Amino acid sequence: MNLAPILEKKQIHVSVPCRIDFGGTLDISTFYLPLADLKPATLNLALDMRTHVHLSPWEPGQIRISSKGFETIERSMNDKGWDGPMGLMFAVFQYFNAHGVHLHIESTSPVRSALGGSSSAAVAIIAAVYTALEKQVDPEHIAWLAHYLEGAVAGVLCGVQDQTAAAFGGVNLWEWTFGHKGPEFLRCPVYNSHEKIEQLNHHLLVAYCGIPHDSSDVNSRWVNDFRSGRAYDDFEEIALLTRQFSSALASFSFKEAARLMNRETAIRCNMTPEVLDNTGMKLWESAKAQGCGARFTGAGGGGCLWAVGEETDINRLKIRWEKSLGPIDGAMMLDTAIDPKGICVY
Repeated sequence: MNLAPILEKKQIHVSVPCRIDFGGTLDISTFYLPLADLKPATLNLALDMRTHVHLSPWEPGQIRISSKGFETIERSMNDKGWDGPMGLMFAVFQYFNAHGVHLHIESTSPVRSALGGSSSAAVAIIAAVYTALEKQVDPEHIAWLAHYLEGAVAGVLCGVQDQTAAAFGGVNLWEWTFGHKGPEFLRCPVYNSHEKIEQLNHHLLVAYCGIPHDSSDVNSRWVNDFRSGRAYDDFEEIALLTRQFSSALASFSFKEAARLMNRETAIRCNMTPEVLDNTGMKLWESAKAQGCGARFTGAGGGGCLWAVGEETDINRLKIRWEKSLGPIDGAMMLDTAIDPKGICVY
């Protein structure tokens, strides 16, 4: 399908949010199916550090992809293989048999920051192609399609929470289950008003530790240890902690939320100490000293940490974190807030 004639008449711009999370890994079928009696769920909070994708016309038969921080790549629609950092993006176009397109990606979050950036980009690209074709932009369908494409390209088990946060936005507890015909998720919004979401922003911090994350080894350890039974009890507890944490956020019980967050982080660190690098460990210790909770995002191994606590405690912690991050090249506090919107078509 040559998109160039369509894009010559209307260039497409779509954006989606990234996310912070609690209870990740439970969104992988290896975990949520055996733990079904516990109704496993993941909580995530969409952030306004959005990933923007632009589709414009290009030479028929060719696909060009450019993104800040990466080398621009051009390839024929007939080229095979999904290796490289843009493999997922090419796979999306191959799924649609689409060509004659220049994809430009602009992400406002740091590269490889463990905020779900690549998954967000896939969701945005799929939404952009559907928009170009004047087809319905269905967040649930797009989240699942992006999830399966990412798993196919990666060749490993992948979760779906990054895609749901990008597609829907907001603060949600996602229940993972199996329906009549296949996997399903149930979206449970934590708040019923934008005012409450705005209030929550005063109780959160997000920091980038300056080291791009590499979570593949951490994820594989969790999967293998769960399958062997060594970590089964740990993930049972994580499933319970996630629901308790969601309830604590919903009731604005931030002392309890901090306690639950620190417990989950401790379990993960016990299973895989490398989930927090040296900077991450220092930030976590600072959070606990200030009465706050802190946790890595995604599967850790670098990237970001986020914290929750009472507003006065969070304000003190921000000063501590800024002091710790100051000497580290590339590290920074992220100026971000919860984004109530998911897919936006401009």
